[in-house]
Amino acid sequence: MANGFNRGWIVVAAGLCINLMFGVLYTWSIFSANLSSTYKWTAFEASLPYTVAIAMFALVMLVGGKLQDLFGPRIVATMGGVLTGAGLVLSSMFPTLTGVILCFGVLTGAGIGMGYSATTPAAIKWFRPAQKGLITGIVVTGFGLASLYIAPLTKALIASYGMFTTFKLLGVGFGLMIVLFAQFLAVPAAAATPAAAQASSSNDYTWREMLKTPQFYLLWLMFLAGSMTGLMLIGHLAKIATLQTGANMGVALVAMIAIANALGRPVAGFVSDKIGRGRTMAMLYLLQGATLLMFSHFDSFATILAGSMVITFSYGAMLAVYPSAVGDFYGTRNLGFNYAILFTAWGVAGVSGPLAAGWILDHTGGYGAAFLITAVLCFFAAGLGLIVRAPRQERALETLPMAA
Repeated sequence: MANGFNRGWIVVAAGLCINLMFGVLYTWSIFSANLSSTYKWTAFEASLPYTVAIAMFALVMLVGGKLQDLFGPRIVATMGGVLTGAGLVLSSMFPTLTGVILCFGVLTGAGIGMGYSATTPAAIKWFRPAQKGLITGIVVTGFGLASLYIAPLTKALIASYGMFTTFKLLGVGFGLMIVLFAQFLAVPAAAATPAAAQASSSNDYTWREMLKTPQFYLLWLMFLAGSMTGLMLIGHLAKIATLQTGANMGVALVAMIAIANALGRPVAGFVSDKIGRGRTMAMLYLLQGATLLMFSHFDSFATILAGSMVITFSYGAMLAVYPSAVGDFYGTRNLGFNYAILFTAWGVAGVSGPLAAGWILDHTGGYGAAFLITAVLCFFAAGLGLIVRAPRQERALETLPMAA
């Protein structure tokens, strides 16, 4: 048991380190700004590789999730590292809009989706079901924290070597490190850990069985609402702050929301282990919705910062709670693919949320309507969080009078 316990924490650490490098996706704004200022790409052009990468991330999660359920996390995370590194290196060799879309957007986005699908399921399986939230939160914290070091590193590299050489350097470095840490990922042998010992095949749903339950669609809508809110704010925060305060405070805000984003993951994971996934997200969605209703009136650094940290804390929390919820509701045997299907909500939100906010800004001159729409979505999701329960719990409640 002691060896299994220690091995489990090695897997957690490896997953955390891998996500610290996959978080390069969240620092695209650094590349985008340089492409616009130095290479005269339009704002729309500079956003296209990022949008494509988000879509590929979500789509390839489906492939990676299925592969890691079948063949284990090590080979899938290794493939993710190779694709991520190759996409960045090739972006340096094809410095055109089409080249960067295909290389960074398609290849790097696919690599991140492939590798991300393998880290959390591998870690969860080493621990008791009551620890799923905390363990998930620790592993995915890396993605939220990544921009704290990748953003200044990228700025320094661009200043010294130029934009496209920076792609190459990051690609080689991150690709090699991801492949290295991937070798530490593993899942336990049957009945070798508390998690495996408590698992029951009757509690494990296939993806087809999962899609037949109404709970999946409630979780999908909740995930969509939270993702749309978080990704909209992350993608537009610098513009929002400038528009509402008249000052350029983007760099400081990005650093602070990265901390909030990362903190939300282990904190909400731990809390959700105690009070339940739905209740945890319901409370956070209510807080988000109330903050969004006031956001258009925030006109200082302090208020913008406070509001942004509330929303990004909740967004980070979501990325720890929902993988745990899928494990609770549908078992861990097929967790990789089942969570990947749920993760399509993030992909839809990642493409539609920032684009919708940009459209609203272009047509209204502000973000008021975007704040109102996402607030309504958060209140709706909070209501769903209060009523959703695991399919097995519902079956137990339905059969209880018969048993009595």
